[in-house]
This record gives sequence, C-alpha cells and structure tokens, in this order.
Amino acid sequence: MDAPTASGEYFSDSCGDMYNFFLKVGPGAVIEDISYFTTGCGFGTATCSLVVELAKGKSIDEAGAITAAQIEAELAGYPEKKKDYPERALEALKVAIDDYRTKVASGAVPDYGTMEAVVRPMAAPAPAPQPAADGKLTISLR
Repeated sequence: MDAPTASGEYFSDSCGDMYNFFLKVGPGAVIEDISYFTTGCGFGTATCSLVVELAKGKSIDEAGAITAAQIEAELAGYPEKKKDYPERALEALKVAIDDYRTKVASGAVPDYGTMEAVVRPMAAPAPAPQPAADGKLTISLR
C-alpha cells in the first residue's frame, strides 16, 4: 500500500511468524483500505485475510473491537496448535490502530474522527459460484 496512514507489526517469538497491517484511514476514522504482510503459514495468511475483511469499512473503534471468536467463527475453528493465530493477527491490528491514534495525538496525521464520514454505496455481492454440468466447481481468484 502506498502511503499508509498507520501500520502495526507483531512478531511471534514462539514460531517466528511476523504479521504487519497497513491502514488507510479516512473521514469518520473509517478504515478505507487495509492490507497485510505475513511470514506465517497458510493459517496465518487466512487469519490476516479475515482480519482485512472484518476491518475494512469499519471505524477505528469498531475494528479495535474485533474479537478472536469472530475470526474463529469465520473459519469454523482452528486446530489446537493454531488457536493463538487470531490473537496474533489482532495484536498487529491493535498496534496499527495505536499507531494511528499516536499520529493523531502528535499532529502527524489529521484527526479523521472529527471529519464527517463519506457514505459510499456498497457493491452488490457477487453471485455464488455454481457447479458445472460435470459437478465440478471452479473458483477464480482475483
């Protein structure tokens, strides 16, 4: 992401995974864009992707209230050895949110929370994929 408003990093001493989130905050302190970088495994990547989905379009305060249980529910749970992945990703998000708040307090970025949020119409959800005549389902990643 070019010129993020804030960023946050969490490093797991137990396994060496790193989680970074980058936020673009706009009027109403709404997270207009969020991206991540991780050195983690597939579960770490999936967890970060879910955090992106859950936080984008929410205010800083709403994003800060996302819970590990919400993330776990999206994946229908985690294997026992991976149970702490939601907490790791949320810690990186919370560091990014704290970075935003610190920058606002120091005057390094505008206090977008004092600006009226821009209401953008939401795009209609994509139709659910349908199986082909042979029963196979093709999923196209973008």
